[in-house]
Amino acid sequence: MEKYLHNLKLIILGLLLFVFPFFFLPTTQEFYTTNKFYLVSFAALLLLLISTLQFLVSKKLVWQKKSFDSLVLLLLTTLAISTVISSPNKIQALLSPNFGLVMMVGLAVLYFYLSRIKIPSIIYHLSSIILSLTTIVFFFQPFKNTNLPQSLQFLKNTAFTPLGSQLDLAIFLGFFVILGITRVILRAKPEESLGLSEKADIRQRSFANAQDDKKGIILNFFLLTFNLLALFLTLYSLLKPSNLEPRTSNILLPPFRLSWYAAVEILKNPLTALFGIGVDNFSAIFTQVKDFAYNQSSLWQVNSFSVSRSTLLHVLTEAGIFGLIAFGLLFFNLIRSSTKSTKFIIYYLLFIIVLFPPSLPIWFLFFITLSLIDSSTAISANLSEINLSNLTPIYIGITVVSLIVIGGSSYLLGRSYAAEAYFKRSLDGLVKNNAKDVYDNMRQAVIFDPYIERFRINFAQTNLLIANNVASKATPAQPADKETPTTTANQLTDQDRQTITQAIQAAISEAKAAAALNQQKAANWENLAAIYRNVISVAQGADVWTISAYQRAIVADPQNPIYRLNLGGVYYSLNNFDQAGKLFEQSVGLKPDWTNAHYNLAWADYQKTDYQNAASEMQNVLNLIDPKTAKTDYDQAKKDLDEFKKKLPKATEETSPATQAQPSQLTLPTPPAENIQPKIQLPKEASPEAK
Repeated sequence: MEKYLHNLKLIILGLLLFVFPFFFLPTTQEFYTTNKFYLVSFAALLLLLISTLQFLVSKKLVWQKKSFDSLVLLLLTTLAISTVISSPNKIQALLSPNFGLVMMVGLAVLYFYLSRIKIPSIIYHLSSIILSLTTIVFFFQPFKNTNLPQSLQFLKNTAFTPLGSQLDLAIFLGFFVILGITRVILRAKPEESLGLSEKADIRQRSFANAQDDKKGIILNFFLLTFNLLALFLTLYSLLKPSNLEPRTSNILLPPFRLSWYAAVEILKNPLTALFGIGVDNFSAIFTQVKDFAYNQSSLWQVNSFSVSRSTLLHVLTEAGIFGLIAFGLLFFNLIRSSTKSTKFIIYYLLFIIVLFPPSLPIWFLFFITLSLIDSSTAISANLSEINLSNLTPIYIGITVVSLIVIGGSSYLLGRSYAAEAYFKRSLDGLVKNNAKDVYDNMRQAVIFDPYIERFRINFAQTNLLIANNVASKATPAQPADKETPTTTANQLTDQDRQTITQAIQAAISEAKAAAALNQQKAANWENLAAIYRNVISVAQGADVWTISAYQRAIVADPQNPIYRLNLGGVYYSLNNFDQAGKLFEQSVGLKPDWTNAHYNLAWADYQKTDYQNAASEMQNVLNLIDPKTAKTDYDQAKKDLDEFKKKLPKATEETSPATQAQPSQLTLPTPPAENIQPKIQLPKEASPEAK
């Protein structure tokens, strides 16, 4: 029985290592990383269950001490402390696929087993060759002109990779390339490239085994060739000129400068210095350290990033000094334990961890490297065994606790994955234009996992869409003559008003719930403000609440010109042109080359009868627009400028040619149509300040 269970663990580990790089399922919103995360998590639970069954049969606790065990546990401990103390949304932090505790525990479990169970190297070879072949095939877009069903349209994506990200693919392939080069070079000197236990076996090999080495060199060279070709094609896809634009680039990274500022910022507070800003909370600190230079870059419309540019800086920012020390000690011991066959892989990982953001594939390679080095230690070394056959209460207690933990974790992870699946179905309902599927599945996603902010945000928007659809039934009808007052073509029934009221209340409630899950994230407050803004015409007090929510967003993201423009738009639609002008002016100050900010400021000045400044700002708009690439906007601004100049004394009129080219889209805030009278009364609990 024990042998059977041991072989079962071997099979699970082998399958996990084999399928991880190309495992994905179209059952969740994000096909790749999400499913790899749950694959690792459930595999870890299954391995623990098998070990519990082994303990149940043998009644013995067997443990083999390995060199990295204590430091891995120390890293997990610092991560757990950071999550408990600092993370605002602790459940979402646990489930983070970049640095979350569940992911790290799953990979740590994988390390503990791989460092003690020998896995045939052919599994790594097969996995790498399939990944490389997949990369080569999809580089040439084999399905480009093929009629595929909607569910398989992702195969036409030029950036498709089963690993999920082109950057992660390049890092993964680079790992196998370095590993392949090392094996080819050192294969002729096996005693220098293997661990202590393997050296003794090498000395006993026969001439026939020496011939196998030659075959191994040929095989490794063959694999290396495929990996190198796949890596070259991936790097070409990442770096080719057409992909350098932010809107089309396969690689969108936060600036290293701001990632450094974020890491330094946490050191200003003793609590965050020790334990970090909290797992899954990097975006909150990023919005605080954004500066004027960021708004002048091509990334300015990206309000925030969820990860740091550097994995090392990310660990410091989210887990604090304690987390960095634990990770640093682990990596230092990894370097110290390196051999000729592993030192280049370790230096490669150090390069990746310093320069690139954290991700599940990067952490996977890190823990795999730990296990490869630790597995070179003799199996019988540091082996401890405790026989509990005569201590029945302890034996039963350990078994029961283990089964409860494994069962409870499996149930909670299962609910979390079910929520992801329901969320994907709701998005599919949007494509099929099936409102009932959208609402029902979105609701189930929130029920199964109410702590995921994007579920709450999308459910809020779904409820708002329902309210708008019902409210649109009340459309103004044309009056019969000038003496007849305008009426509505379709009057809302009491049931319609009740539906609208309930939908609006649900939308606000869900948006507030998202903001409450993490009040440090500006995006959550901006979403709540957008919900309020959309119901200003039908709900009393929504205008005040809109302003309050936008102010909270601005406090969380003070350098964001978009939030100030949107808040100014609210004041503009309420005919408060003085306050609107101040916010438009602030938006212009944060991003002087944003044409729409100048355009809105020009109209605010015009409404205040400050025609001189209005004309000057509209002239700035013209100076920023290229008439060749944005002719419609240019003509509109020119028309508006001519209108403004009619209000000026003749002596002050000026003309100026366009001097700077920049695509733009000019829009003015418009007050929503008040198609529901009287307005809906919302409870005080709908206020953003109400808890």
